[in-house]
Amino acid sequence: MITKEALEALLLGLEQDRVEKTTSVNDANKFGEAICSFANDLADHKKPGYLIVGAYDNGSKAGMTITEQNLQTLLSFRTDGRIVPPPSLVVGKFIFPDGELAVVEVQPHFLPPVRFNGKVCIRAGIRRGIANEADERILIEKRTAFARTFDVLPCKGSSLTDISLELFKLRYLPAAIDADTLRENHRELKEQLASLKFYDLKEDCPTYAGILMFGTNPRFFIPGAYVQYVRFKGTDEASDFDFEHRFDGDLTTQLGQMDEFIKANIVKQVLPELGGEYIANYPLRAVRELLFNAVIHRDYQSNAPVRFYEFSDRIEISNAGGLYGKANPENFPNENDYRNPALSEAAKNLGYINAFNVGVKSAMAALKRNGSPDLEFIKDQANSFLVRIFKRT
Repeated sequence: MITKEALEALLLGLEQDRVEKTTSVNDANKFGEAICSFANDLADHKKPGYLIVGAYDNGSKAGMTITEQNLQTLLSFRTDGRIVPPPSLVVGKFIFPDGELAVVEVQPHFLPPVRFNGKVCIRAGIRRGIANEADERILIEKRTAFARTFDVLPCKGSSLTDISLELFKLRYLPAAIDADTLRENHRELKEQLASLKFYDLKEDCPTYAGILMFGTNPRFFIPGAYVQYVRFKGTDEASDFDFEHRFDGDLTTQLGQMDEFIKANIVKQVLPELGGEYIANYPLRAVRELLFNAVIHRDYQSNAPVRFYEFSDRIEISNAGGLYGKANPENFPNENDYRNPALSEAAKNLGYINAFNVGVKSAMAALKRNGSPDLEFIKDQANSFLVRIFKRT
């Protein structure tokens, strides 16, 4: 985080395309647009941008008092899903004799374009606005140059014929892009896909995220891209099973089918006493969050599927790929990272996840409300991750 001395110099400095000053404490649109524009870093400073609350345009302080609620409001932009992919930011409070300041330090994102409520916000010089086609192309080229996650790499050997363009245009675009921008969008289809991280213009082919989300046959390119459900009669895999199902195909469709399957076939609610509250063998939110988490965060370079096994006393969900990036056995689930950030963004846009970095914690909270046992994690394996959800008895 910036030091107090550096902040004072920045307030009066000339690098104003990296600084946004405001005296408002509740202008969510202004905050979101500023954070998004710094994350996009159109000017390619490769340095953080700063949203400073409590200062006038000339750098003088407004004599404000910054509350904890003000800081939490700013910090919420990191995880609440209004900005996708989620920005890397920290929030700090600085106290001066002539007023307090809240500062949001935003790092340039390695996976632009970044969108706030469906719009690509940018800042070039003193101008803050919405990116045009040329601006977006610059951001796409930046992403291609620095792409380092599997899901945004080009799926070489594939072409537009390998993805469902109707699914992309009719199902995904209206969910990901705000209506005004969508009406004014006259770009070629490849550029639209590239802007959303589903196409690599340089290699002229879909990315792996594009194949996974809209592919007509994702397993042709990614053999392990499916979920295997098995219901066993006993408590281990040696027992007989009475039902199995494979969720196979594009994730845009399959995530919805998984959701309906969980509701219809796994979660059973009962009312133990008249006037009481319903309890479930497994809370719907817990099973959904943990299964979607496995699908989104798994290692798709492995040929193994996500295993979704139901036993007589528990559910086990396992996926290829251990904890990733900043997450490790000591800090999980308080710390998280994104093995497949483009897939995470797509799942958020489609409404399959509500926010970032909170899936496991939401599942744990749902289990607690239901009176269910705690989750059990097998999280110390380098090549796999497993979670056990125990049935409420």
